[in-house]
Amino acid sequence: MEKSKVLIIGGTGYLGKRLVKASLIEGHETYVLHRPEIGVDIEKIEMLLNFKAQGAHLVKGSFNDYGSLVEAVKLVDVVICAISGVHIRSHQILLQLKLVDAIKEAGNVKRFLPSEFGTDPAKMENAMEPGRVTFDDKMVVRKAIEKAGIPFTYVSANCFAGYFLGGLCHPFGDLIPSTDSVVLLGDGNQKAIYVSEDDIATYTIKTIDDPRTLNKTLYLRPPQNILSQREVVQIWEKLIGKELNKSSISKEEFLATMKEQDYAMQVGLTHYYHVCYEGCLANFEIGAEGEEASNLYPEVKYTNVEEFLKRYI
Repeated sequence: MEKSKVLIIGGTGYLGKRLVKASLIEGHETYVLHRPEIGVDIEKIEMLLNFKAQGAHLVKGSFNDYGSLVEAVKLVDVVICAISGVHIRSHQILLQLKLVDAIKEAGNVKRFLPSEFGTDPAKMENAMEPGRVTFDDKMVVRKAIEKAGIPFTYVSANCFAGYFLGGLCHPFGDLIPSTDSVVLLGDGNQKAIYVSEDDIATYTIKTIDDPRTLNKTLYLRPPQNILSQREVVQIWEKLIGKELNKSSISKEEFLATMKEQDYAMQVGLTHYYHVCYEGCLANFEIGAEGEEASNLYPEVKYTNVEEFLKRYI
C-alpha cells in the first residue's frame, strides 16, 4: 500500500519535531507548515532547513491566513496538528477550528490527527477548574471534526516522560531527578502511564495508515511503563545505588499550594492532581472506541522507564 502524504502543523515544537523525524523515517512524503513571518528565529530556521535536508517539504502557511491552510491541506492525505495545548508554553487548541474548516473545504484528507497527545479528554468530564479548560477545548475540536465528517484518529499519549519522569512525578521541582530527596504525591501508589516523546511520535506515525484506528482513539499504554510514583522512585534509587529521603504532600496541601500559583501553573497542576491523586490514566478499560498502541505495533521497541531514567546518570 502506498504510504500517505503527511502535513505536520507545529513541526518545530517539542513534539512536532519528533513527528517530522518519525514521518521521514517511516518513508512518508512529509510536509511541514511554517509561518512566513518566522523572522529572526534562527533556531527554528535551522530546524526547518534540517528537515528540508532530510527530505521534508517546507510549506508556508498560517492560522492567520485561511487560504494558505486550505492550499497546504490540499497537498496531502493526512494532517497531524501538534500545536501547543499546555498553558505554561502556549494554549492554542481552539485555533484548530480554522484547520477543521480548511480540511472540510479541501475535501481530500483521509485522516486528521488533532493536537491531543495527553489525557483522553472524553474521560475528563468531571475535571476540576481551571485545568478542565484543556479538556473542554479539545472536546470542542473533536465535536467540530465529527460534525464535519472528517475521518480522524485521536492519540492519548498519557504522560510525556521528559516532564513526569524527569521530575520523579513531582511538579514543583526540576526536570532532572534529584539524587537526594523526593516528595511523594499522597501515598505515591496511584498508577500512571509514561511514554517517551520519541515513542509518542513513532506510534502516531504508525497509526496514520492503519484502518484499525480510523475514527478511534489510540491509547499509548506500554505495559512496562504503567507504574506508580513509588515504583518510579524505586527504579531511580536502584540506578543511583542510593535511597532518597522521602516526604509526602496530601491532596489538601497540594490543592492549597496550587491556588497560590499563577493561572497557567494552576492549569498544569490540576492535571497532575487528576493523574497522581486520582489515577485517571489507568483506572479504566479501553472500550470499543479505542485501540492500544503496543498491542497494535509490537515491532516498536519502546523505551521503558528504567531506560529513560538512565539518561540522567
